Amino acid sequence: MSPALLHFDERGAGPPLLLIHGVMITGEMFEPVLASLAARHRVIIPDLRGHGRSRELPPPYTVAQLAADLATLLDHLGVSSAAVLGYSQGGAVAQQFAFDHPARCERLVLACTYAFNTGSVRERIEGQLVPLFIRILGMQRFAKLILSQGMKRLSAERAGWVIGLIAQQDAGLMVQAWRAAMAFDSRRRLAEIKCPTLILAGASDAAVPFYHAEQLHHGIAGSELVSIPDADHTFIWMDSAEFLHATEAFLMRPPRGHSRPEARV
Repeated sequence: MSPALLHFDERGAGPPLLLIHGVMITGEMFEPVLASLAARHRVIIPDLRGHGRSRELPPPYTVAQLAADLATLLDHLGVSSAAVLGYSQGGAVAQQFAFDHPARCERLVLACTYAFNTGSVRERIEGQLVPLFIRILGMQRFAKLILSQGMKRLSAERAGWVIGLIAQQDAGLMVQAWRAAMAFDSRRRLAEIKCPTLILAGASDAAVPFYHAEQLHHGIAGSELVSIPDADHTFIWMDSAEFLHATEAFLMRPPRGHSRPEARV
């Protein structure tokens, strides 16, 4: 029996670029920046196992399984290696892909993400409460709650779009996916990442506070840290120009040595 394949979209032509979405959303989250990225890259946008059009794929939803699914997808597409961009929990999956398939990860962009997402008391409490809120509220009301708390910069139109992406997910599957995401901890393995790495962070991100970006930067030798003032977890949607500028500058840059670049704010 052939391995299960993720549902995916492709845009553009050029060097492959794999985009990995976060938990409780789908690859459609990249739509606002997709045309610009596809102008220079063959962009591959999957829905992760349990999410969106890939919801029929069964558990487990561990980060290791999600990374293995991506390798299978690249095999199917005949892509030997790619630049990999992971956003939020997608950044955890991107790290796992780099650990498990280092020769296939040419460059790594880690945006608004973490090595370990329960490092503070607040994060540990939130990690325990989210499954309860999902079960009580359902996906749509839960989406409205998290947007009201941590994504206040979004316009009403954009917020409605994001709520729609989250609301269409299956609540039971998202509880499982959330718990798997909370189990991820790459802190002791960050030194294994040898490919050129860009870490993007919103300086005002309450969902994934800035200390997470600093932890990644300190752990990944030669990584570059770019922080956008006033940006929060909606960085990709509210500060799209800055997101694209930093990402494209990194992806198009000739390879360099492993000396540590200065963080830029």
